[in-house]
Amino acid sequence: MRTSVGLVCLAFVLGACRGQAGPGALPTVPPSVVPKSFEGERALTRVGEQLAFGDRSPGAAGHGAMQAWIREELAAAGWSANAQSFSYHGVQLVNLIGSSADAGSPYIILGAHYDNRPLADQASVPDPGPVPGANDGGSGVAVLLGLANVIPPEHLGCRLQLAFFDGEDSGGLNGWDWVVGSTYMAEHLDQPPDGVVVVDMVGDKDLQLFYERSSDPGLRQAIWETASGLGYGSFVPELKYSMTDDHTPFLNQGIPAVDIIDFDYPYWHTPQDTLDKVSASSLESVGRTLQAWLTDTCG
Repeated sequence: MRTSVGLVCLAFVLGACRGQAGPGALPTVPPSVVPKSFEGERALTRVGEQLAFGDRSPGAAGHGAMQAWIREELAAAGWSANAQSFSYHGVQLVNLIGSSADAGSPYIILGAHYDNRPLADQASVPDPGPVPGANDGGSGVAVLLGLANVIPPEHLGCRLQLAFFDGEDSGGLNGWDWVVGSTYMAEHLDQPPDGVVVVDMVGDKDLQLFYERSSDPGLRQAIWETASGLGYGSFVPELKYSMTDDHTPFLNQGIPAVDIIDFDYPYWHTPQDTLDKVSASSLESVGRTLQAWLTDTCG
């Protein structure tokens, strides 16, 4: 992703989130079966499992292994997974999409990119190699897979897709653009979703998630209100950065979309974007916020 810094910070007054009982709690849900809660420690383990594949950038050996692993994780959680394949600059790219059984309304897409940047061009050393991508890529994937484990794919009450985007992070290298996979998906939708939520770089130990400027205001505020109701102060209701990220192609199609991202991350696009920089509690705050928001939205 790339960014520009805004000049003005604007605070929003937050209301109470429906059905929430306190920090870390989930809203009361109609079904008799109490849902499982998103587990931050399991999400952190999933970040490490991704790093074990090595370079996951398009064309690298770990790229295909990463795709197979995402499919296996979705299948183990009971989700069907479809591949959206296409060619870009002579390289085969694959978006992986987990779909709920429901075809109802609203229709929501949760997305994250699974590729890492093939060159750590923010490093201060020559020939630094690829970015490990623990936070930048790994954290978003871990949140989506964690949600797949705690959200039942059947009888959810709305149509939900978990989209794992390819080709997000090679922008500016060898003639590549940014957000290639999400652009392809946004331009090939069978119907426009009611909302798209992208998670990217959400595992920082010092997590601060400001309002991203280009995101849909209503969707953005609803999610941050949910976080506030759960007691998560890491969601800061103030405008800061304007990002080109995987939400951007959907905004360009006129679809409400929001980017949940902490861009104040000193290890961005460096070899130091490693597992020790990622926090289970940060992942859990994002995962539980989205779990609660989805339960409220789809229930």
